[in-house]
Parts: sequence; structure tokens; C-alpha cells
Amino acid sequence: MGQFFHYTSLGVLSLLPVANPLTSMSLLLSLGHGLSAAERNRQVFKSAIYVGVILLACFYGGSLIMSVFGISLPGLRLAGGLIVCYIGFTMLFPSDQPSEEDAQHAMLSDEEKARPYVRNIAFVPLALPGTAGPGAIALVISMASSINPQERGSLALNLSVFATILIVAGVYWLVLRSSGVIMKALGESGLDAISRLVGFLLIGMGVQFGINGISEAILNFQAG
Repeated sequence: MGQFFHYTSLGVLSLLPVANPLTSMSLLLSLGHGLSAAERNRQVFKSAIYVGVILLACFYGGSLIMSVFGISLPGLRLAGGLIVCYIGFTMLFPSDQPSEEDAQHAMLSDEEKARPYVRNIAFVPLALPGTAGPGAIALVISMASSINPQERGSLALNLSVFATILIVAGVYWLVLRSSGVIMKALGESGLDAISRLVGFLLIGMGVQFGINGISEAILNFQAG
């Protein structure tokens, strides 16, 4: 039992600051203000499940997937940085042109258009790369690869993995559920300002992810 609490506390304290659910809450404030409260809560719940599944998959199969496709941790960070930068640019400089989803919606029949049009943001960008982003994925894979092979079958270790990810996903869900109160307080103009500010911060995060990836690649090259 002592090992379980040790592993769980270490995992939560290591993963939660890197995952940073506040980033996803900012994305939800920017992109989900047009959703109804019920739909927003539904997408938040789905997104929390996605975060848990992504982190579990990365812990148990991330190293294998990356080795099969020949992806290194620096490459993962650089690719994630590019994705985060792209999302940031679209939020900082919103286009007047209709998006692909809007264009597809415009081609629907009048009967289909009468149905509520819901933009699905639960997986991208809330779960990935909002919370289960390149930093969190790289950390989880690094933690999994550093475990002694003799301890991989330990019940305490595996239970702590599920407990850690459940706690992180639960905190993520609680943080995003509280965004509804913030949306009401900010209003339309406030949300637009938040969207642009978050876009700028995401560009900075993406650039930093890229710098970290390039730096790690250079160090690995020099060490090799």
C-alpha cells in the first residue's frame, strides 16, 4: 500500500503541472462559447475520457508505437510544437473565410441545416494537444521507459498508473466544468480577447516545444 501511494503521488505531482488543464480551459473558453451548457458539459466529459485513454495508451504502448514508426522524443516535441503553433495562429488571427466544417454545413439540405450544428472540440484541441500534449506524452513515455522491467508486473505500480491518470482526468474535468461561470462573466468581447491572448500564448508554447525538441536532438546527436 505504501508503494501504491508513493507511485501515485509521484505520478500526479509530475504529470499534472505538465498536462496543465488550464490550457484546455482557455481553449474551451475561446472555442466553446457558442455551445449550449449541456453540449459543453457533454464534450468536457468526453474530452476527460480521451485524456485518460491517451495517457494510458502512451504509458503502456507509447514506446512501442514510436519505435515502430521511428519517432524520437525530440521529433514528438517538435511535431507537437508545430500543431500547437498552428492552433495558436488560427486563434490569434481568425480567418474571415469559412472553415471546412462551415463549408460542409453550408452544403447540407434545409432539413439537415435545421438540426443543431455542433462543433466537436472534445478530442482536438481540448484533449490533444490541449492537455495530453507533447510535453505530457513525452513525460509519460519517459516515465514508462525508466521503470525497471522487474517492476512492470507489480500490482502496486499498475494500480498507481490507473489511479494517477484517473486523478489527472478528474482534475481536468473539474477545471473545464468551471469554465461555464467564467464564460457568463466575460461576455462576447471578453471571450474574443481571451481567444487572442490564448492564441499568442499557444504560439509561445509551440515555439518552446520546438526549441526543446531541437535542443534534445542536438544533444542526442552529440552524445551519439
